[in-house]
Amino acid sequence: MVKDNIQENLIQTGRDIVKQKGVEFLTARKLSEASGYSVGTIYNQFGNMDNFILIQNYLTLDALYKKFIEIKTNNAYERLNLYVEVFADFVTEHRNFWFMVYKFHLNQSERSFSVTYLKRISKMIMLIDNAFKELYPKLKNTKRQVSVQVLWISLFALSSLLTTDSLQTYSKLNKTKICFFLLNTYLTGIKFLEKLGDK
Repeated sequence: MVKDNIQENLIQTGRDIVKQKGVEFLTARKLSEASGYSVGTIYNQFGNMDNFILIQNYLTLDALYKKFIEIKTNNAYERLNLYVEVFADFVTEHRNFWFMVYKFHLNQSERSFSVTYLKRISKMIMLIDNAFKELYPKLKNTKRQVSVQVLWISLFALSSLLTTDSLQTYSKLNKTKICFFLLNTYLTGIKFLEKLGDK
């Protein structure tokens, strides 16, 4: 029980650091200074900082998924647009936490993602896939699945810009509208793909 309390305190302190200062300040030494626990205690609790960051990312992905499932509409088109709106708003509102997720993905080139982590991503992709099934009933399963994955990857890639102010240097569109145009241009292309069938 004491161990759980230590972990909870460290996790919350870590979130406070990221929220206030950014992910680059989330080091074992900074976490030790802010929490009052020794660096040794931190490593005893989590093994290493990679594991600690992974838990932080779990919380971020869980928070985004919770926003997704709060969307209640039977219209698949509306649902997809709301998913994208929620995604853009979440990323911009929690930019430091999302950048930690994004940075984590960039650092995974030499090792695979854990099953637990992938399940969190898959749950959100499944919601998008369900909407695609309703919106494009004639689209073959393989094409639909690839289309959903491409959309998710595109949004994820765009999210790196959503966490910065770099878009404002050349675009007067707000970040939500950029995601909206990306989605709807893409959906138009999928409609054409559906008409092609097996061609």
